[in-house]
Amino acid sequence: MYNNYEFEGMDESRVVYVREVPVEDLPEDMQEQAEGADVLYAVCAATDGERLAVVKERNMAFILARQNDFAPVTVH
Repeated sequence: MYNNYEFEGMDESRVVYVREVPVEDLPEDMQEQAEGADVLYAVCAATDGERLAVVKERNMAFILARQNDFAPVTVH
């Protein structure tokens, strides 16, 4: 499926990116809350990379972003 999107006029401050974060790279207190996961997913501001949230599942990261009126994109 191919869709055309109008990106003109898009508020860039509402774009966030979702990326994998190895649990071992997180602060110790966050590692303890990871409940055995090896990888979590961060929602980060596209403007400065600030980590806004960390969740256990990729789908949840996208849902969380959209529920807060952000436009999530994946970072490879």
